[in-house]
Amino acid sequence: MTSSPINSLGIAKPPAQTRVVVAMSGGVDSSVVAALLKEEGYEVIGITLQLYDHGAATHRKGACCAGTDIHDARDVAARLDIPHYVLDYESRFRDKVIDAFADSYLNGETPVPCIACNQHIKFADLFETARDLGADVLATGHYISSRPAERGTRALYRALDASRDQSYFLYATTQAQLALLRFPLGERPKSEVRDLARRFGLAVAEKHDSQDICFVPSGNYAAMIERLRPEAVQTGEIVHIDGRVLGRHQGIIHYTIGQRKGLGITDAAAGHGEPLYVVAISAANARVTVGPRTALATRDLALHDINWIGPGTLAGFAAEGGELHVRVRSTRAPVPAVLFAAADGQWHVRLTQAEEGVSPGQACVFYASDAAQARVLGGGVIGRAGVPMPAETTALYASQRAAVPGNR
Repeated sequence: MTSSPINSLGIAKPPAQTRVVVAMSGGVDSSVVAALLKEEGYEVIGITLQLYDHGAATHRKGACCAGTDIHDARDVAARLDIPHYVLDYESRFRDKVIDAFADSYLNGETPVPCIACNQHIKFADLFETARDLGADVLATGHYISSRPAERGTRALYRALDASRDQSYFLYATTQAQLALLRFPLGERPKSEVRDLARRFGLAVAEKHDSQDICFVPSGNYAAMIERLRPEAVQTGEIVHIDGRVLGRHQGIIHYTIGQRKGLGITDAAAGHGEPLYVVAISAANARVTVGPRTALATRDLALHDINWIGPGTLAGFAAEGGELHVRVRSTRAPVPAVLFAAADGQWHVRLTQAEEGVSPGQACVFYASDAAQARVLGGGVIGRAGVPMPAETTALYASQRAAVPGNR
């Protein structure tokens, strides 16, 4: 008896015998994924996650979990004639994503909740749900590619459409998860996905992409954190890197590394008029440190919670030189760097050229190169960027300021 040929999802079964769970958010991307797989003859099951109470997120009464999105996903499933289920993951989402987001901000970090959601909800809890349903594949509408790799594993690659690439948010995906996950849109530009939605007659074809963090649609992170942790917000000093106290703030949650506007510093306090940026945030003493743009530059990053999905082992890769490319923000291009184990026992990345505005809590994602559709090797959370400012540098800034007429 001959075995079945490998289908388009890499499974040795006919499509009609291959069960696929599609994570349907109600947007155009996941809707097109469901439609494409249905058209190819797969047994498709749509699942939408109820993650948060939209009314609570905006501090006003309203439908739960962006009820419009659930309604849109249900309508698409009905049009495609596939089963569709809505699962209440609200408590899990709050525990693993929202609370962690608030705590990270209170710790002086700038977290990326989309990474936590993929890591702990979509590719963990939903992953287990898909397995419970007997799924051969869990498919999503993310713009990233997955292909067979060494020793029967699968590897991640940046999306064909660089402007839509979501690899930065998916570096924490594990090898076990990759065995089940598929990303049908990784080789398609967004414009083609829109065209497909129109061809399938999906009502969401012209639906706008979400831009904000889903549980903070207003974009006011500080207000949300103050509601969640009202007792944890402390006032403190705004200090220049030369040691001057320039003012006071109403909580470090109002600041991020690299911020220039809304610092709460008067022109008189700032001194000789140089633009000031947030260069450090200390939760331990509720201090916000500001300085010139040059003080934002750093080449050395200490990382924790590293996930390695490259060939071989992390230690083996580092022993062979550790040369790779990294992204320290989702909007930045990969840059050359070296990964190594430092004397402090932590993994470090040293950039060949300094980057500005690198913030603890953000991700540092590893790539094999800076080429289009480069392989994703993993990544980690930035725990510390740069090194403590040397005393001679602090003294230099103080002396420069003293040399300006009118300053004391």
